[in-house]
Amino acid sequence: MNHLLYFTRKLHAYGGKVLYINLVGMMLVGILDGAGILLLAPLLSVIGIVDIPLASIPGLQLLSTLQDLPKERALLIILALFILLVAAQGIIGRNLSLREIRIHTGFVNQIRLEIYKALLQANWGFFMKKRKTDLINSLTGELARVTNGAFLFLQLIASVAFTIIQIGLALLLSVKMTLFVLCCGLAVAFLSRRFIKQSRVIGSVTTELAQNYLSGITDHFNGMKDIKSNLLESSRYRWLLDWSDKIAHERYENSKVRSNSQLLYKLFSAIMIAAFVFGSVLLFENQGGYLLLIMVIFSRLWPRFTGIQANMEQIASSLPAFKALMELQEDCNAAKELMDVDELGGEHIMPLKLEQQLECRQVYFRYDQRQHTFTLEAINLRIEANSMTAIVGQSGAGKSTLVDLMMGLIKPELGQVLVDGKGLTDAALLSIRRSISYVPQEPFLFHGTIRDNLLMIDPQASEAQMWEAMEFSSAAEFVHKLPQGLNTLIGDRGIRLSGGERQRLVLARAILRKPSILILDEATSALDSLNEARIQEAIERLKGRMTVIVIAHRLTTIRNADQVIVLDNGKIVQAGHFMMLAEDKKGLFSSLLGNQLQVAL
Repeated sequence: MNHLLYFTRKLHAYGGKVLYINLVGMMLVGILDGAGILLLAPLLSVIGIVDIPLASIPGLQLLSTLQDLPKERALLIILALFILLVAAQGIIGRNLSLREIRIHTGFVNQIRLEIYKALLQANWGFFMKKRKTDLINSLTGELARVTNGAFLFLQLIASVAFTIIQIGLALLLSVKMTLFVLCCGLAVAFLSRRFIKQSRVIGSVTTELAQNYLSGITDHFNGMKDIKSNLLESSRYRWLLDWSDKIAHERYENSKVRSNSQLLYKLFSAIMIAAFVFGSVLLFENQGGYLLLIMVIFSRLWPRFTGIQANMEQIASSLPAFKALMELQEDCNAAKELMDVDELGGEHIMPLKLEQQLECRQVYFRYDQRQHTFTLEAINLRIEANSMTAIVGQSGAGKSTLVDLMMGLIKPELGQVLVDGKGLTDAALLSIRRSISYVPQEPFLFHGTIRDNLLMIDPQASEAQMWEAMEFSSAAEFVHKLPQGLNTLIGDRGIRLSGGERQRLVLARAILRKPSILILDEATSALDSLNEARIQEAIERLKGRMTVIVIAHRLTTIRNADQVIVLDNGKIVQAGHFMMLAEDKKGLFSSLLGNQLQVAL
């Protein structure tokens, strides 16, 4: 419930005066609705169906003069007043509904933007601990449930406002009868508490099932090639079949709770009506004229009680979603590294140009501080500006972790990362990232045109600058051959391009940024020899123009590196020029190089 109160306060902060104006408007609609019902009394009296003394109903004494008019004229006046009240109620209700939609949509968009902003502001360590599909589910499925919960909460406020008005009108007509109805409503609320609790439990199951579904389906499509090549279709189908059984059971239980609550309301309503009529005849026998009017009020008041109860059950089922989004926001805030929304784009941040060297001094790092061993231990290295440095080592040696430290994505537990002799502080973190371009092992391109993918790194880049970057990356050759050139649609993740073409295009995008430091994370490991040679030629053209750091898988591609850093089990075991390390037959580098040459032969 604390999570609902949290979002309620946020709704109050967002809606402000407009929210309360809407609430007052709802009460006005309730008054007009009740006034329309009260006009039924003189209407029934005038046409002679029942005999109701209007003087006993506050505010309606003035209508007693209608009894002196001809029946047809009095009936026309009453019907005209009734139509005017209904029209006024309808117009006000329409405007309130439209404003409610605007408040609701705006509030949901605000929550969505707040959460997405918090995600963007979180550091890399936060994303390393989270499952990607859970974050996607939070911004889609869970947000939709919070959307529904927020809308239901607004409806609940409206229902309460209408109910208060209806109760007030009923009290004017008969205190005893109204109190009888209220006591029955409270009894139903007490009996249905367990339904609210059950709805909340089912809501938690819904959250878990939604996360599992999105995670499983995403893994299936990402691994479709493995599924097809290894004949895993049957096992994947069984997984979805098992999930379908679970979601069917969850939906059934959810419907069962709601059906049971509705059955309770109907049975209790029938019993109450019977007791109500019986009590009215025996206890309130002198108020026979009011009995019909009270029944009309009851027919409108009781659905309000049941509506409020149904809203509360649905809100209870949404509470786990409120909790999930609140906890996500708290986790993001705890891992925040960007303090201002203006920092998200980075356009106003001046890049920190590397003038002398990038340095690590006695750096230690581990992902889990409960572990005794370090991922990186006693790292000391210096990378000169505008030089080319290769980082090599066996799988799991800590190469990518070292690069993440130099980019400031993670922070050392001990030691320092220095840029031109100055520590990589939080203040300098964004500036160093602004000066870095990173090319991953798996090139990522967005669904769109080649132009779109280049402009995302620099929206102000001219076409000439784009072609220049593609010339450097050896991408211009194949782009010129495409029928639509820069406007060619490349598909999801660039699927319409070959692996080498994707890698060269990603490299062009990195170069277009004009970085001070270019980091290539095993960018040629998955390429054939021809494409690898083209990427290598592109890298050679960049030497001396920027600082190039290469995580190398194929050691023969780094012959021209100014220095080679060899990692083993998180420690630097060798450092020097390629040929010097190759000639050291006792060193790890020579062993790795020899193994690769043997495989090649």
